Amino acid sequence: MIKAFLIFASGLFLLLAGCASRSEPGQAAQDYLAFTEQNPGANLRGKTERQAISNVKDYLGHLTKENILTQTKKVYAADAFFNDTLKTVRGSAAIEEYFLGTVANTEEIRVTFTDVARSGNEYYFRWVMDVKFKQFQRNKTIRTIGMTHVRFNSQGQVILHQDYWDSAQGLFEYIPVLGGGIRLIKSRL
Repeated sequence: MIKAFLIFASGLFLLLAGCASRSEPGQAAQDYLAFTEQNPGANLRGKTERQAISNVKDYLGHLTKENILTQTKKVYAADAFFNDTLKTVRGSAAIEEYFLGTVANTEEIRVTFTDVARSGNEYYFRWVMDVKFKQFQRNKTIRTIGMTHVRFNSQGQVILHQDYWDSAQGLFEYIPVLGGGIRLIKSRL
């Protein structure tokens, strides 16, 4: 009985904390649209373009504390916009802090890139992510798919990072109580 209550309370806390993290529904979309309007990105070519793409793939494909501490400011511009559907942050320092928190809560994160496409100054990285969490679903690899929209500045640093992935399938469905609620809602749609 106590264990069930603790699980319920934990799930409720996570749900409320997630709801409190945004001031208004749709704010992340508004922030993204405003940023993209003001920051068109650079028209990279040749070696600079190849290096910029390689930097993103190497960084996100090897998320470790050491890599984050040594590479974040090389990969992300000081004023970069970042949204991974869970959190929106601005600037390479905030991105570094966010990723350090992420790796602290996981046993392993592995991102495999399956494709990179370009349209003008827009880059789209298609990926598969495998994650093992420390706190829940221990010893289980959770796999999800997604895509990251990126724009670079003229130095080849990321100025825009917007992820598109199903965070319910990739994370929330595995949280006790909350996951059951999500699965129930999905079954009724």
